[in-house]
Order: sequence, then structure tokens, then C-alpha cells
Amino acid sequence: MKRILLCAVPILLLLAACGSKPTETKQSSSSSSTVESQESSQHQTSTSSSASTETTTETPQTVSGAVNHNGSYYSVEGKYGEVIIVNKKHPLASDYAPGENPEAKAAFSTLQADMIAQGFALSQSYSGFRSYETQAGLYQSYVSQDGQANADRYSARPGYSEHQTGLAFDLIDASGNLLEEPTAAQWLRHHAHEYGFIVRYLPEKEGITGYMAEAWHIRYIGKEATDIYESGLTLEEYYGVPGGDYE
Repeated sequence: MKRILLCAVPILLLLAACGSKPTETKQSSSSSSTVESQESSQHQTSTSSSASTETTTETPQTVSGAVNHNGSYYSVEGKYGEVIIVNKKHPLASDYAPGENPEAKAAFSTLQADMIAQGFALSQSYSGFRSYETQAGLYQSYVSQDGQANADRYSARPGYSEHQTGLAFDLIDASGNLLEEPTAAQWLRHHAHEYGFIVRYLPEKEGITGYMAEAWHIRYIGKEATDIYESGLTLEEYYGVPGGDYE
């Protein structure tokens, strides 16, 4: 899905994962439209290659109890505390705007720096927190461009994007595109948990997560990220919460 946001560093619109085609990224505001355009074409390529990959072969595993709702967001009780749940079945309130989570941002900065130090062609720009209003504009632009059915596969409707929680980040490569280079994407998938993140939208899980695979979109969980990674399950399967498409 496509996505973007507002940070303490310059911002560049790129991806709207958790509801976005490659869209929002932090960089210079003057290049926002360029990045958004790049994300759009980038996700169109992914859409055609994974249009029919949708499976729900693994048995969902319930780790926590029931889903709770506090009026602003849904959550479950994880092993180490509350875990916010955002998908096409569990939206956020339109006025929920926590900004970037400081703990998540610190972990992301460390991960980003480590990848660059290891030689991966990664930009220091990224897409993080995205407000309800920003997501609404991104989503509508994708609907106008690709039609609602196609847009819903890669871009979240306003109120349904993980970026609105301040816990999700999209990595950008050195060319200003969403991170898809195979070696870097594989490293991220297998090491993100060491920093408290999971790769949120896995291949062949669109029927469960509601979105096509996004190698660049990571979601901060904290310590339990390692348990989720080792389980091989999606967030929905691991916590036993409903996922899939909008009702």
C-alpha cells in the first residue's frame, strides 16, 4: 500500500504504505511531488507482478486476548504491553495525531544508520508519521490515478494507515525510491526485529494484511518483534485479530 509524513528532518513524500503506493518520504518539500510520482509508478510495477498472489494458508495463532478500543485506536495486550492494531478492520480516529513515536524513531534511526554503514544504498530520507488529512490527500490521488479497487491494494484509506500511529516507517533507497533492492530487502526482513521492527506486509499475505507486499514498510513493536519474526506470521495471525479487506 502507498504512504508518507512529518518529521524532525526534512520531508519527502514517497510512500503511503499501510495505506500508500510508494508515496511519502522525508526530504525537501520541493521534491514531494516528484517522489510521490516515483512511488506511484513503482507500486504500479509491483501491482502487476503480484496481482494474483493472495493466500491464507497458515493457521492464525492467537497470542493475546481480545481487541480493545479506547475511542482513538484498537489494541491488544502483547507480552510486554499494549500493541496498537491498524488494518482495514481496525481504523484510527480522525483526530488521533500522536506524531512520531520517540522510541520508534530512535530505533529506526539506528537501523537506518547501520544499513548505510554496511554499504546498502539507503537514503537518509524516509516516510514516517502521516496525519489523517495527509493520508486522505494521498489516497484520493491514487484513486484518481488507478481507480479505487487498485488503490485499495497499496494505499490505506484515511484513518486506516499505520503511518498515522507514528510507529511505521518506509525506507527510501539512494535514488529516492522505496526500498526494493533484493539484498537490502532481504537483510531488512531478517534483521528488522533486532531493532524492534517487523516488515509489516509480507509476500503472499495480501488476503490477511489487506495490502500487497511492501519490502520497505516496517512497523515498530518493541521486544515482541522478535517473537513475531520467528513465528513467520503476520501481525494479524500472530495476535489472532481479524484482517483482510474493508467490510
